[in-house]
Amino acid sequence: MSPAAPEERPARSGATAADGARAVVRRRRISVLLVVALLAYLIDLGSKLLVVANLEDRTAPIQVIGDWMTLQVIRNGGAAFGMGQAMTILFTAIAAGVIVVIWRIARRLYSLPWAIALGLLLGGALGNLTDRLFRSPSAFRGHVVDFISVQHFAVFNLADSAIVCGGILVVLLSFRGSNPDGTVHGAPAAKAEEKPAADGEDGQPKA
Repeated sequence: MSPAAPEERPARSGATAADGARAVVRRRRISVLLVVALLAYLIDLGSKLLVVANLEDRTAPIQVIGDWMTLQVIRNGGAAFGMGQAMTILFTAIAAGVIVVIWRIARRLYSLPWAIALGLLLGGALGNLTDRLFRSPSAFRGHVVDFISVQHFAVFNLADSAIVCGGILVVLLSFRGSNPDGTVHGAPAAKAEEKPAADGEDGQPKA
């Protein structure tokens, strides 16, 4: 059996090292996604528990910035910002589907901005999905707790805010051509590797 060509071993070692480095980057990006999602989820959950315990029985809203922003608890059976009140179970299924899609994208995630954007979307979707599953009137038909009221706008919660912020960041990243895997739309093809420094200027190996 003839021995392997000498140049094959360094090439394979280089490829293995590159794959290992990419795997480390992917794990770190997934960690960022999960941390952002967890923070968004816990902040949303905590805020809902507080306002339900302290504000739900109040008849008058609490002024935060005059009449422009107030706090008042509203149970929302529809989508974000009160849309689609009659389709609660459909929005529950959509929220669950969004979570599955985000997790599938995370398997090829190498971009830090995308990790943050997807983390916000995941945390917000989980926050509202928790309400759908565990709040009254029944499982999968639960009404989401909304409590932030802005004048001339809908009443919403922090999960809605996380979803909107994540969605805006996704749009901006897509507009700039950024992909979750770290590549860029329309980027020029990688140039051929330069010859080793040991080669002479004419491209021939030095003696």
